[in-house]
Amino acid sequence: MITNSKYKEVAIDCLKVEAEALIGLIPNIDEDFDKAVELIIECSGKVIVTGVGKSGHIGAKIAATLSSTGTPSFFVNPLDVFHGDLGVITTSDVVLAISNSGQTDELLRFLPYLTERSIPVIGMTGNPNSLLAKNATVHLNAAVHREACPLGLAPTASTTATLALGDALACALMEARDFQESDFAQFHPGGTLGKRLLTKAVDVMYTEDLPVISGKMKLSEAVIHMSRGRLGLCVIVEDDKLKGIITDGDVRRAMERNQSTFFELTAENIMTPKPKTISPNTRIAEIDKILHKNKIHAVIVTDNEQHVLGIVDSFSTQL
Repeated sequence: MITNSKYKEVAIDCLKVEAEALIGLIPNIDEDFDKAVELIIECSGKVIVTGVGKSGHIGAKIAATLSSTGTPSFFVNPLDVFHGDLGVITTSDVVLAISNSGQTDELLRFLPYLTERSIPVIGMTGNPNSLLAKNATVHLNAAVHREACPLGLAPTASTTATLALGDALACALMEARDFQESDFAQFHPGGTLGKRLLTKAVDVMYTEDLPVISGKMKLSEAVIHMSRGRLGLCVIVEDDKLKGIITDGDVRRAMERNQSTFFELTAENIMTPKPKTISPNTRIAEIDKILHKNKIHAVIVTDNEQHVLGIVDSFSTQL
């Protein structure tokens, strides 16, 4: 037994062991990893992920990650394979078989079936000398030096390493497929993530009572328009086209620099010409990048002829 003051030490040791296990995987990434990626890229069918026990739980998550990042995949329990599910595996598929020991009987039993039908097998094990490793088309080595479990028995560091190796495989496949945010959105249409990747400027932009003013307007009057607009800015338009922008920060700085002549200044005296603009079809995920990169809080939505259509600020993008 340990006192509760020692619990955090156990937690810290666990995290250190698992972190070391992940770093230890790096030397194991060899030409077989490249071959595994190529096998999947060339596969015209699905990636069938399989494993027993904890490896099965990890395999199910890997299958879900692959499917959500452009690689059709699903998990099959090897215990069910011999009771009808074997028919889901076709000669167009690739099998990812996971076993820490590489000696799991349920996996080894249907390896001959896969070999006979020339179905590629990617073995992911912690034992490169195991039967699974030796009989797989390619082998991904997920070996760890020790488990994080205080007894050294429960799968902890080994399952973390396997999961991370599966993530590495998914990331490599995303790169190989040139998988983009727009592709990701198609696989995640629900929830906040899907909304952020699919929603466009036209869906969230302000269009009512926009603080649009003339460049000749006195700053004292422009401040009133800015306050009414509640966006912290005014858009300067001349001949029905965007000319510039002033923000509340611009007004404060102008007041500090020109105290005696402030009320004689016009909007065009302090405006920023050619402000950042976007099209109505710009997705809010991209708008967030523009706002962050340029350290601004709003962008102007315009058409191809620089007519002002609306304004999107940082609050609009927070879905």
